[in-house]
Amino acid sequence: MMESNRGHLLPIYVLADESGSMTEHIDDLNEGLRSLHQALLGEPMAAAKVRFSVLGFSDDVIERVRLVDLRSAAEFPRLTTRGMTSYRTAFEDLINRIPADVNRLKSEGYQVHRPAVFFLSDGLPNHGEDWQDPHRRLTDRNTTLGAPNIIACGIVDADAQTISKVATRPEFGFVANQGVDVGAAIAKFCTALTKSVISSGRSLGSASPQLVVDKPEGFTVAIDVI
Repeated sequence: MMESNRGHLLPIYVLADESGSMTEHIDDLNEGLRSLHQALLGEPMAAAKVRFSVLGFSDDVIERVRLVDLRSAAEFPRLTTRGMTSYRTAFEDLINRIPADVNRLKSEGYQVHRPAVFFLSDGLPNHGEDWQDPHRRLTDRNTTLGAPNIIACGIVDADAQTISKVATRPEFGFVANQGVDVGAAIAKFCTALTKSVISSGRSLGSASPQLVVDKPEGFTVAIDVI
């Protein structure tokens, strides 16, 4: 068996809501992702440790960027809005996608750290849809190779309780505070994502690699008040 010698990688997925309700805000999200790309170009040591995917979901999932090394990436394809908000479809896609990606990176000789999914939605999942079952399978480390950490951010009409359930740890669920401008909230999400990617990438070169999650400014941890 060939000794792994190409170093450590952290696969990161941005899973972005592209449903019709995001139409007014999608330009802000595209601009935020463009800023993230530019910031990572200025952090080549951190960027080298990350492989970055951008997935847009509505009724289906469209792969916008796949496992790219951001140091050599061209301009990102733009997210565009369509359809409804199927959380189920999004999580079912990842159940297949993540193990295949992990195996591919391992076959190229990398040591792969547990993937991170940054989930952004502006609303509720489709009414009556069972998204909890695929979410449970996706995040079950005995079921899915590379079962990811999910950091969930809700804006506009997103429900704190739902966002908290999507996040794999209570401190990984965030909702935008009431009254925060939507464009500003998306910009803060992308800023926090950028900081998280850079800090996590830097940590992979250290003795104690870890996923670093930055709380977006203007967001609150989405834990139910009882």
